[in-house]
Amino acid sequence: MDGVLNPVCPRPGSGYTRHRLLRSEVLLSSAHGAWLRELSEVYELAWASTWESWANQCIAPLLGIPALPWVACGGANSGAPDGDFAPIARHAAGRPFAWVDDLIPPRLLRRYADRSDVLLLPVEPGQGLRRRRTRAEPRGPWWP
Repeated sequence: MDGVLNPVCPRPGSGYTRHRLLRSEVLLSSAHGAWLRELSEVYELAWASTWESWANQCIAPLLGIPALPWVACGGANSGAPDGDFAPIARHAAGRPFAWVDDLIPPRLLRRYADRSDVLLLPVEPGQGLRRRRTRAEPRGPWWP
């Protein structure tokens, strides 16, 4: 969530609102909620964040999205060569999936660049999720 929905230094006037959540300051954009609702009409969304279940309690209501399944990330995976990829792949359970994150290891980007069942979408953490990342070009027969 941090770096994707909560950018490090968004452009001035980019529509973010500051919120105090769990002793943290978080910047959120209502546009992200609209984009995620749009994506949820076609895809099954899940949180893959160190916020874990707190994302549903704190972030989802502010974005106007329903509670989502969540994948335990960070923590035990900190410093793992593939970052949070392993728990996300386990959650996908062999289904095609997309991972949108600001910390996707370059090695994974190279490894999965030509795969049609795994789409890795890096986000620049300073600016967070941009509209173009929520309209990815179809890649393979499973991508509606």
